[in-house]
Amino acid sequence: MSTYELIFDGTAADAALYDSVSLIEVEENIDMPSAMQLTTSVNRSDRGDLTLVGDARLQPFTNVALVVSADGETSQCVFDGYVLSHKLHLEAGVTSSTLQVWSQDATWMMNLEEKVKEWADVTDADVAASIFADYGITPSGDNRADNSPSHTEDKHTLMQRGSDIQFLRMLARRNGKLCRVACDDKPGLRTGFFAKPALGSAPELTIVAIDLDAPTVASLDFEWDVTRPSSVQARQALFDDAAEDGVSAEPDDSGLTPLAERGLADFAGKTMSVLLTAPVDDAGELAHRATSVLREAGWFVRCEGETDADRLKAILRAGSIVAIAAAGTLNSGNYLVWSVRHSITADSHRMKFVLVRNAVGPASMGGAS
Repeated sequence: MSTYELIFDGTAADAALYDSVSLIEVEENIDMPSAMQLTTSVNRSDRGDLTLVGDARLQPFTNVALVVSADGETSQCVFDGYVLSHKLHLEAGVTSSTLQVWSQDATWMMNLEEKVKEWADVTDADVAASIFADYGITPSGDNRADNSPSHTEDKHTLMQRGSDIQFLRMLARRNGKLCRVACDDKPGLRTGFFAKPALGSAPELTIVAIDLDAPTVASLDFEWDVTRPSSVQARQALFDDAAEDGVSAEPDDSGLTPLAERGLADFAGKTMSVLLTAPVDDAGELAHRATSVLREAGWFVRCEGETDADRLKAILRAGSIVAIAAAGTLNSGNYLVWSVRHSITADSHRMKFVLVRNAVGPASMGGAS
């Protein structure tokens, strides 16, 4: 049985609040902000006011966190953010009246001010570390892997025009990285990710597609889509080089560990090629940018499903690696958890999830697939 704890500004909720909660929904995503919606019942207090509507714990920018555990497993902080919106629904006699409280993760605090700022003599990972530090967020140890070249004053500096999180997400996309802020097991201990997905680790759990005796999911839906580039040709003239042809780059792969035997080009049997131009200072930076195109396009396999904590005996987390078994040669194997939508009540913890991967399994013996 999954259990949960709500924490407001570092203080656990009391029994009265838990009694009023009818539904908690959390959306975890590795390339978008996480969000939580808390739905509570509304009644009249002894003084004639509406309960919880003006509660200090649910006021703007109150820190709210949700910690969940399944079957005695280690507690996990699935959300840590700030209250941003209320939606009150009233019915006659207050019966069936509800209050919905919507919160977003800590990246919203990085979105409060739009800035114009020049960054010089720094790499993109340096920028990420500096911005995360401004908000008391610890950079992930993986952020400096696959780093960009330094942006120097004698060539091209970096110009920020927008909020800190908007700027970091722009840099992450052109580096082929993912940018997000998440907590692990304790609220308030936040990690800032500006890194490519770690695909080489062993799966944390196995989802069995077809199992009449002990099914871990009700159903799974798979799809693949090969209408995306598997080859990039990059060309660009340099600021300090008058060479007529400039520099070029044609990366062989995305630089990510393949999650199965056959990548996009191998599986499709045909190559879709795109051209890329980008303001860069050297051939190495151009290759870096071209690789990011292949990395984003490479997630051509997708799986969607729904399960619950009692059935799975675990809590699915965005960014983790899971395995799928009994789904056939093509679709079985390791996947990256792209997003999880947690729906928690007093009696259940359901999880709708999206898994992706950058390869498919080997061709079956019975055909060419």
